[in-house]
Amino acid sequence: MESTLLHWKTSRSIFSGMFEKYNLEQLNTIPAGFNNNLIWNIGHVIAAQQGLVYRSCNIPMCISDDFFNRYKPGTKPTAAIIQQEADEIKELLTSLIEKTEADLTNNIFQTFNQRKTVTGFDLHNLEDAVTFNNYHEGLHLGYCMSIAKFI
Repeated sequence: MESTLLHWKTSRSIFSGMFEKYNLEQLNTIPAGFNNNLIWNIGHVIAAQQGLVYRSCNIPMCISDDFFNRYKPGTKPTAAIIQQEADEIKELLTSLIEKTEADLTNNIFQTFNQRKTVTGFDLHNLEDAVTFNNYHEGLHLGYCMSIAKFI
């Protein structure tokens, strides 16, 4: 699990760097041929991680239901976000790592609701969910790299 968490931290660090590299207008830009933008992808990986880890273990998520509903799987941007929301997303990228690590250390995850992801991966336990989360974030990091070529 230690290696998996290290990879997750690296992924999140790359996402965080996008806030330094791109301004709010660029983060909100949806290039032709795409159906989302950089900031949606970043918000989405936060929401997905919370669903995969916390919701799957019947533990309240560390994000609001409103945040989850804006960025959950199957959504797309409906309007440009403002700086305040961008700042919240940037803060959540790192603070949720610390929170999740503490919760893992404190062994709060006692149950797991097995499921199959939309892409066909079977998640049998928390370790499967955390590992799949890294795969999922890698996909969205790739989307972000593609989007960045057009903004």
